[in-house]
Amino acid sequence: MAQWNQLQQLETRYLEQLYHLYSDSFPMELRQFLAPWIESQDWAFAANKESHATLVFHNLLGEIDQQYSRFLQENNVLYQHNLRRIKQHLQSKYLEKPMDIARIVARCLWEEQRLLQTATSAAQVRGRSSPAVSLADMEQKMKMLENLQDDFDFNYKTLKSQGGIFFLQIVTEMGGLLTAMDYVQKNLTDEELADWKRRQQIACIGGPPNICLDRLETWITSLAESQLQIRQQIKKLEELQQKVSYKGDPIIQHRPALEEKIVDLFRNLMKSAFVVERQPCMPMHPDRPLVIKTGVQFTNKVRLLVKFPELNYQLKIKVCIDKESGDVAAIRGSRKFNILGTNTKVMNMEESNNGSLSAEFKHLVSDGAELKTERWSFLIKTHSLPVVVISNICQMPNAWASILWYNMLTNHPKNVNFFTKPPVGTWDQVAEVLSWQFSSTTKRGLTIEQLTTLAEKLLGPCVNYSGCQITWAKFCKENMAGKGFSFWVWLDNIIDLVKKYILALWNEGYIMGFISKERERAILSPKPPGTFLLRFSESSKEGGITFTWVEKDISGKTQIQSVEPYTKQQLNSMSFADIIMGYKIMDATNILVSPLVYLYPEIPKEEAFGKYCRPEAAPEPDPSDPSNCESPTFCLWIQFHAACD
Repeated sequence: MAQWNQLQQLETRYLEQLYHLYSDSFPMELRQFLAPWIESQDWAFAANKESHATLVFHNLLGEIDQQYSRFLQENNVLYQHNLRRIKQHLQSKYLEKPMDIARIVARCLWEEQRLLQTATSAAQVRGRSSPAVSLADMEQKMKMLENLQDDFDFNYKTLKSQGGIFFLQIVTEMGGLLTAMDYVQKNLTDEELADWKRRQQIACIGGPPNICLDRLETWITSLAESQLQIRQQIKKLEELQQKVSYKGDPIIQHRPALEEKIVDLFRNLMKSAFVVERQPCMPMHPDRPLVIKTGVQFTNKVRLLVKFPELNYQLKIKVCIDKESGDVAAIRGSRKFNILGTNTKVMNMEESNNGSLSAEFKHLVSDGAELKTERWSFLIKTHSLPVVVISNICQMPNAWASILWYNMLTNHPKNVNFFTKPPVGTWDQVAEVLSWQFSSTTKRGLTIEQLTTLAEKLLGPCVNYSGCQITWAKFCKENMAGKGFSFWVWLDNIIDLVKKYILALWNEGYIMGFISKERERAILSPKPPGTFLLRFSESSKEGGITFTWVEKDISGKTQIQSVEPYTKQQLNSMSFADIIMGYKIMDATNILVSPLVYLYPEIPKEEAFGKYCRPEAAPEPDPSDPSNCESPTFCLWIQFHAACD
């Protein structure tokens, strides 16, 4: 009896298994129509030899045509339609790949035989009255085992001949993809992220605000997702290797190297993606980050630039100071600090406005971590820029000078020996930073003329200051010629004076500020009497502002007069605009008159200062006692550890 006919007589449960063998690739209708012919062909041989497969396939199409003719004679329209559709489908799918249909048919026939043998064995077990196994039954089992062995041998040879080439192509493409990922990652971490960190340094010392991290986060997250996807594909290769392998298997040869490469890439990406988004800063001094005072709270914020929702509330951050730093202990006069308060926190996406994975520490007082994703577990750390720890607020000027000099001249994140031999800076670098000290807290930076005046105070007269070198000592430590204080102490007090007492006038551009006496005389002498300008005092350590005006003596000769500088103490009692508007002197006829008429070059005094003639809120005096000031401590860095909770 034909195999197909035997199958039709099986129980329903076996017929259901039979129906699942067939699909559009090899329709059951075709099996039904051409059952005797199909069972008479050597499909297993055709599956391994293309020429024979081509012959059998064309014979199959011929058999379909003959069967179609029989249906035509029987006027069976439905079967004609189905058979025509089947032929068109087979031609479109297998005409160029006849071995594929041969393999499918061979597999179906083998599964049919296995199904028959299973059903026959079950029937024999039910019908036996003794445990003895007949020779016929044993023969059938041996036949089934032989078929299984033949099928395995066929698949194994196919795997070696065709799968080996395919697997080699896959691992080669994966290797190329990892190389491309490595290039993209280096571009992101060594260039884009490094540029962002340098811009953050510049922003900390008053430079242009740093750009948002969202774009970098999008890029890095996309790269991390791709790496995890590659990791899954490499794991799939490992599963395939465990199922069946052979000598010279490309998976065995190349998979370990691919695994090691993707783990290294992902680990390095996660380490680089853990950044300090906002550097340590005391809330009362937002314009001077990286200076923290003992016993005073400071804030900072860290962020992981890999936006994986599954990491939300999974990473625990710990913050510490100077941990494991042997270099710091070796520096003469170094001190150790602890962080008090809540120094651990869980990163989450709810704390940020844009859904980034971050943690903000708001209540710190100046004490390896693990990241897990899937099976990966490794340490990630980041650290702030170097901070200066002070014990008294009067140390702030020198502390801020240290921050300026360090971040102006280096982007090295942990150079604790920087101030053992501070490098020199050029005037071009210093000039830019000095202008930032004004533009970052006011609406106006320094002009070229103002900067030239400052350069002359630092370096003396020179035709061109560009490229001139300035030492750290000259900038901050040594007293200026003929003065009992350094350049930076003088300038920092002027900055403080501007911010607290004359900010509006500075923003209007009414204060010339930094101008030499020679230049002052040169521009005022041609002007009419009553023309005046505002400049900063060169002799006041605590910061002072004065005004100089033009007048004529009895003989008509031009005189340049100025007033004693007004200091912070005096400006606490009366605004500078009120002082200007009310300033009067006794003329030759003993009448009180105002010598101030036009603000240089020719702005009427009332127009410039009238709207500012109202008492300004007097700032609280500095609580610090200068006699208690010690040198600030240039500390290392604040370090953040991320751990899976």
